[in-house]
Amino acid sequence: MHKKDKLYSDIQRYEIININDAEKYGCLFNHDLIIDRYGNFKFIALSLGRVGNPFFKTSKQFCKIPWNSIKKIGSKTIIIDFDNIDENLLDSDVY
Repeated sequence: MHKKDKLYSDIQRYEIININDAEKYGCLFNHDLIIDRYGNFKFIALSLGRVGNPFFKTSKQFCKIPWNSIKKIGSKTIIIDFDNIDENLLDSDVY
């Protein structure tokens, strides 16, 4: 393993921050990674909370962030550059 390689067990506690609006999205372990059939990371599915009435069944909303939107994985943060969060919302049933 090279010095610059990182283990998922290490980066799962890294906080995700968007440089466009300085919004924090919590740690990576709170979100899902979408991986293609070849084992390549394709997207981070950011969990944006629940939508709907709290007394009835609610659905979770996600935003699909392309893996190439990750600009830097630092010592404790993952920096993304993505400005269409609201336009890329998904329901939990989609993926």
